[in-house]
Amino acid sequence: MNRTALLALAASLTLPATAYAGQGFDVVTLGARGGIEDGNLSAYMISPHGDPRAVTCDAGAMVAGLRVADAKGVFDGVAVPADSPYTRVGYVLVEQIKGYLISHAHLDHIAGLIAASPDDGKKPIYALPSVNSDIEETYFNWEAWPNFGNRGKEPQLKKYEYRDLQASDKVELTGTGMSVTAFPLSHGGVESTAFLIESGDDALLCFGDTGPDTVEKSTRIADIWTAVADKVRQKQLKAIIIEVSYTNAQPDKFLFGHLTPAWLLRSLHGLEEKTGKGSLKDLPVVISHIKYSLKKGPSPQEKILGELQAGNDLGVNFIIPEQGMKWRF
Repeated sequence: MNRTALLALAASLTLPATAYAGQGFDVVTLGARGGIEDGNLSAYMISPHGDPRAVTCDAGAMVAGLRVADAKGVFDGVAVPADSPYTRVGYVLVEQIKGYLISHAHLDHIAGLIAASPDDGKKPIYALPSVNSDIEETYFNWEAWPNFGNRGKEPQLKKYEYRDLQASDKVELTGTGMSVTAFPLSHGGVESTAFLIESGDDALLCFGDTGPDTVEKSTRIADIWTAVADKVRQKQLKAIIIEVSYTNAQPDKFLFGHLTPAWLLRSLHGLEEKTGKGSLKDLPVVISHIKYSLKKGPSPQEKILGELQAGNDLGVNFIIPEQGMKWRF
């Protein structure tokens, strides 16, 4: 093989970049909203910084979110091999996303995965046993959708392998430089999940839907704060992604297992009590799952950010995401 051919071959190869401990995470918002805004529902693509091998935290939007991110230049550095049949969006979906962390089986957290499944690659779905059972029985059942899973109604197409997570047990995320620990959440009578994603000493906490402990009559969020307190004190927790679905005008009896700014601030104060005064200063907190509004007036994003900032004596860095945004945490 001559030198020109060798250079062409080298240019066609895409080798995984090396992720270095202490470099944090790259996070891309594939879906920023909760509720009714189809095509922009909860999904965050997460990888160690400099490493293209990713997972998503929920999958309410997949191809739609990848297309928006690509149009914003997020994937300009992705080199699709010359012999790949895929567009850049297809290559990221099929080859670079190595698995899905699904917090619960409500449609706004899994619709993008279901829609993409016919053209997706083989990969795991990581979830608590109750959540994987819901996915198997509700969607991949040859009635709502073909069975792309490895359990349930025959024939099983076995594109997705259900990986049941046990609460508080750390599990390696296959094909990535990351691990995950699942923590159950209470979501208005439905079991939801928070995922602690780790790469080396770095950690990122991604919540599915959750109601306040007081309203849900549980200690689920407080238990998570206890579990991550040391990481907060040591500045190893790089960011929190957590929902605030409604403004403070929403009565507790109509929260349906969701948070408001007041409830989130109250909960974060509980975390600070465990980790020390000032320990949350500058911690990025990404506010997910804000419900899209069909009504006139200021957007829910504006109202919720204003209410969060008004009570932010913690020094937290609140971030309101938009679809296609990328951060390094």
